[in-house]
Amino acid sequence: MLPLYVIVLAAGEGKRMRSEQPKVLLPLAGRPLLAHVLDCARALDPMRINVVYGHRGEAVRSAFSSAQDLHWIHQAVQRGTGHAVRLALEDIPEQARVLVLYGDVPLLRPGVLQRLVDARTPLVLLVAEVLDPTGYGRVMRDGLGQVRAVIEERDADAEQRSIRWINTGILAADARRLRVWAANVRDTNAQREFYLTDIFAQAAEEGLPGLCIEVPDVKEVLGANDAMQLAELEAHFRERAALEIMRKGVRLADPRRFDQRGSVRVGHDVEIDIDVILEGEVELGDGVHIGPFCQLRDVRLGPGTEVLGHCDLQGVVTDGLCRIGPYARLRPGSELAEGAAVGNFVEMKNTRLGAHAKAGHLSYLGDANIGQHVNIGAGTITCNYDGHSKHHTEIGEEAFIGSNTALVAPVHIGARATVGAGSVITKNAPAGQLTLARTRQVTVPTKHEECGKTDG
Repeated sequence: MLPLYVIVLAAGEGKRMRSEQPKVLLPLAGRPLLAHVLDCARALDPMRINVVYGHRGEAVRSAFSSAQDLHWIHQAVQRGTGHAVRLALEDIPEQARVLVLYGDVPLLRPGVLQRLVDARTPLVLLVAEVLDPTGYGRVMRDGLGQVRAVIEERDADAEQRSIRWINTGILAADARRLRVWAANVRDTNAQREFYLTDIFAQAAEEGLPGLCIEVPDVKEVLGANDAMQLAELEAHFRERAALEIMRKGVRLADPRRFDQRGSVRVGHDVEIDIDVILEGEVELGDGVHIGPFCQLRDVRLGPGTEVLGHCDLQGVVTDGLCRIGPYARLRPGSELAEGAAVGNFVEMKNTRLGAHAKAGHLSYLGDANIGQHVNIGAGTITCNYDGHSKHHTEIGEEAFIGSNTALVAPVHIGARATVGAGSVITKNAPAGQLTLARTRQVTVPTKHEECGKTDG
C-alpha cells in the first residue's frame, strides 16, 4: 500500500460570493468550509496534507496557524487546478498515492474517499449522476464505464452537455503518473487555464482510462460558489446532523429546526425542542430536556437537567437535576450543583451555585461561590469589578439574600446569614445573623402639603 498524500485546492477567489473573505473561510455550521474538508482528510490518516492557497492567502494560513499537520503551497497566480496540482506535487515522492480535494466541498465523508484511495488503478475519479448537470464538467465514458475524458461545460458541445454524469473534481492517482500527466496539461481552452481534468484524456490515450466511482449521496460533493449555494450546504449539514443525533436516541421536536455546530455526546431520553443551537463540545446526560430557542456552547449538563426556553449557556457545567431559565444567561465558569435552580433574567459568570441553591430572577452573579440551600432574592448583584480588577464573593450555606441587594466584592456572607432587602453590603456579614445596610425610612412633607395645612 502506497503512503497517502492529500492535496487540498484552496486558492480560489470565489468572486460570486461577493465577500472580502477567502471563500474557503466562509462559515458552515460555525466553522470555515476548509476546516470540514481538513477533518475529512485527517480521518484517512495521510502522511501529509498539502494545502494550495492563493487569494488572500495569509488570512487562510492565519486561520489554521495552530494546525501543525498542514504543508502550505502558495499559488501566486490562479492559473487553474492543473497548475495548482503541479505545484503541490513538487515535494511529494514518486511512490505515493495522491488524493485531490477542494476546500469548498465540505460535506464529503471519509468512507467514499477511502474507496478512491484503495482502488487498485493508477487513476480514479469520483462521479455523480444528476438530473440537472448545469454548471458541471461532463464525464465521457466508454462502454466499460471508464473515463475517456472530462469536458468542462463552457467547452462542451450540445451533445456533451446532455450527459448527466458529472465530474466532482475529487480524484486519486499514483504520484508518479500524476506528475507526468499534470506537466503535460495545456491551457488551450476558453478560460486559458490549466484544467486538471485534462489528465483523463491523456490516461485514456496511454491505455489507462480512469476508473469511475459513483458517490452514494450527491449532497456530499456539492460546493458553494455563491451565497445561495452556501445556504444549501448549511441546510444539508443541519439535516445530516439531525439524523445522526436522532439515531442516538435524541427526540427532536422538529429536525428541520435543530442546529448542531460542533460535537455532541448524549445519554438516554434526551429531548430537544425547536430552534436549539448546539456549538463546540456539548455533553447532554440522561434525561436532559432543552426548551425552545436556546443556544448552548461548550456545556456539560448532568442527568435530569432542564433548560427552559430562550436561554444562552456557554461554558456551563451542571451536576444533576438542575433547572435553568427561562431567559437565563450563563457564561463561562458557571457551575450548578445537584438541585440548583436559576430563573428568568439571571446572569451568571465564573460562579458556582451549590446544591439546592436558588436564584429565581433578575440577578447578576459573577465571580462567586454560593453555598448549598442559599436563596438569592430578585435584583441581587455581586459587584465584582471595581474598574480595574475582579473580586470574589463568598456566600455560606443556607444564607438568605434579600431582594435588591448589592454585594460589593470582596465580601463574605456567613452561613445561615440573612441580608435585608435593599442593602448595599461592603463588609463581611457574620454567620447566623441579620445584616442591614440601608438608611432609616423617613417621610418629609412636600411644600405643597405644607401650603395646604396653612390654608386650613
